[in-house]
Amino acid sequence: MSETVSGPAVPALFGLALQAVHDATTRPELVLGEIPAPSGLAPHAIALAGDVRPTRHGVDSLLGTGRFVLLYDPESPEAWGGTFRVVCFAQAPLDVEMALDPVMTDVAWSYLEDALAQRSAVYTAASGTATKVLSTGFGELAGQSDGAQLELRASWTPDEQSIAASVEGWSELLCLLAGLPPTAEAVGLLPHLRAARD
Repeated sequence: MSETVSGPAVPALFGLALQAVHDATTRPELVLGEIPAPSGLAPHAIALAGDVRPTRHGVDSLLGTGRFVLLYDPESPEAWGGTFRVVCFAQAPLDVEMALDPVMTDVAWSYLEDALAQRSAVYTAASGTATKVLSTGFGELAGQSDGAQLELRASWTPDEQSIAASVEGWSELLCLLAGLPPTAEAVGLLPHLRAARD
């Protein structure tokens, strides 16, 4: 993975964070690539795109897709409570019947918490939203079956030593939302979530 960043010269602390992102161990079912980081959010940033077993390189997967952004501001914005901030997005298709289950958004947030815990990520100030999107076709699309998606948007302030763990937890989240079984290390953590998928 290349190390494209935004902003002026890279400070030493952010350089270490870039190396941690580069060294993160992610699941083999996930194809990762670096993308341009959003501008204006922080002096320095790196962004990744992830797709779960995409059919073609550069095309969002039908199984699940997401984005991970690591922001760095040496001024330590008060809202962050630290110099780093993770902002991420994950999306996966969802069975329509499951989308009608009121606990599915709680399940999605639990996937994130458990994925970060599995990687021993240390973080504070977590926040986010989980959204179920139901769609019905009309007109020329009336013949299509109803569809649903589950989306999770989250952010947190990682400990400086938990940058790689944050990337790894996000990658696990994408795979779990896509319906893949948890990794061997996570099996003991997620029995209630596996039951929700049965």
